[in-house]
Amino acid sequence: MSAEALARLVAFWEGLTPARVAALGEVYAEDACFRDPFNEVRGLPALQAIFSRMHETLDDPRFTIVETIREGDRAVLVWDFDFRIRAWKPRVAQRIHGLSVVRFGPDGRVAWHRDYWDAAGELYAKLPLVGPLVRYLARRMG
Repeated sequence: MSAEALARLVAFWEGLTPARVAALGEVYAEDACFRDPFNEVRGLPALQAIFSRMHETLDDPRFTIVETIREGDRAVLVWDFDFRIRAWKPRVAQRIHGLSVVRFGPDGRVAWHRDYWDAAGELYAKLPLVGPLVRYLARRMG
């Protein structure tokens, strides 16, 4: 994996817009695997559906890559994801801190992508109905 392939991926994520979702194939392989706390999919159409839905349900979703680590055909991207939830407190800015581990294929496109972030602490705990329960459970387990 080249430094150029990683730079293309970072630029793609930092510039992701609804129109750019259609260009996912520039940086992801046709049969790429993707997994995060909510999804596990394979193939460009499934990936495009996830990120199209993200733009439909969130206002101003934006990734900022704060660090990258590259070794062999793998890379780690540490990121902040800023957004507002349209259906719940649309004026309140939210931020999720996370990281992605990606593996590049021989053609320089991502073949495997796994996101790691704390869905309970950074998302569920902020929601009105489940938030109090999540915070209670976190206190009891800590």
